[in-house]
Amino acid sequence: MRAKIIGANWKMNMEYPAGVALFSDMIDMIRTEVTGIQQTVVCCPFIHLHALAQLAAGHAAISVGAENCHEAESGAFTGEISAGMIRSTGADYVILGHSERRKYAGETSALVCQKTKIALSHGLKPILCIGETKDERAANLQIGVLKRQLNESVFPLDIDSFSKLVIAYEPIWAIGTGQTASAAQAQEVHWFIRQEIAARYGQETANDTTLLYGGSCKPVNAKELFSQVDIDGGLIGGASLNAREFVDIVKVYN
Repeated sequence: MRAKIIGANWKMNMEYPAGVALFSDMIDMIRTEVTGIQQTVVCCPFIHLHALAQLAAGHAAISVGAENCHEAESGAFTGEISAGMIRSTGADYVILGHSERRKYAGETSALVCQKTKIALSHGLKPILCIGETKDERAANLQIGVLKRQLNESVFPLDIDSFSKLVIAYEPIWAIGTGQTASAAQAQEVHWFIRQEIAARYGQETANDTTLLYGGSCKPVNAKELFSQVDIDGGLIGGASLNAREFVDIVKVYN
């Protein structure tokens, strides 16, 4: 059975005390309100990683992740953070290939693949993001865009490496806009992604791969989205900055 995961992406939000307080509230709510088999993964700015990992210790269903890593082991890369550094904080996951990194930092799919390999070598579990823009969706180009991103970002990996990934479909036009892909639109894309994985690595691997939806997911629409057969959870942005909203999304799997 593939893992059910609800991930949080705090992005560039939360000063240190506020982030620790928010995560503490999340843990308390999850411990008292949540049942089921899902994994909760909170991906936060680098400054929070160690403290949040310490708070999460002992909670098997709660993990911590980073929002990015550098593609090199170490070296003269001022301001960057390596996968090894992230792992040393106690974090287990890392988001890679997010559309905001692709847009604002100019990250290519080839670079995302490099980062994925280095993250895996340090025992991190990548949550690898793909998605199309509003114009690409309007022109009905989303399938070709996603196919290219898969081919360039993840399909160079061997099957053992790929089996450690989580794939997140995040339509760029739905991130932070209040617009959400309909359940049918999201399912169509997740089904396509799973078929592409099956064609590359086999049906068993495809069946075991966790696929997440991200893009203005909230308590009011989470149940309908997560009830789709190929959607295994979500990568939550804005709603993850509110403990009550985020835990209500987590509770969809209760």
